[in-house]
Amino acid sequence: MKYFFLLFFAFITSTGFSQDDLLSDLMKTQDTTTELLPKKMLLTQRIFWGQKGLLRPISPLTTVNREKELKLRRGMLVTHQVLGFATLGGMIGQGIVGSRLYNAMGNDYSKLKDVHEGLGAFVNITYSTTAVMSLFAPPPLINRDKKISAIRIHKWLSVVHMSSMIATNLLADKAGDPKFKPYHRAAAYTAFASYAAAVIAIKF
Repeated sequence: MKYFFLLFFAFITSTGFSQDDLLSDLMKTQDTTTELLPKKMLLTQRIFWGQKGLLRPISPLTTVNREKELKLRRGMLVTHQVLGFATLGGMIGQGIVGSRLYNAMGNDYSKLKDVHEGLGAFVNITYSTTAVMSLFAPPPLINRDKKISAIRIHKWLSVVHMSSMIATNLLADKAGDPKFKPYHRAAAYTAFASYAAAVIAIKF
């Protein structure tokens, strides 16, 4: 039986059967040829959860442990989803404050800058934690994503918004310079647009 890899930043979607059901079937019919891991995994998943992963000394690759890992995966992806919405809310607030900041002066500028930086710190923390919840979650048992789908679109958009987030942060200290301001704004808007599109793609 072949298993395929389910991409990072995936949310839990409703299906006619669960991975726990699949695992129960495997436990009933397991033989020496049964594989408990997908053939393809993210590098981070392979490092920690692969057959010789760093966590295998404390969590040997058995059907019982894989059942626990799938429950952990579900919990991490639920957290990924919740923090994803929190991050999107923070981005909206940061965008509103940022647009006012470009035209502010004097005390208003200082106050708005503090708020903008505070929201920026919040967004960076929730965004990073959201990514960690997906990148380091245990791998799925089976992948049903074989064609272009919402999950694949979500994955492609994640490359765009992650790159834009990095660029936005690198340009943040130079945002006050008229020379770099347009680039900072463009990176921030791209990060928000692609992130929002990724959330919409996976939910709708």
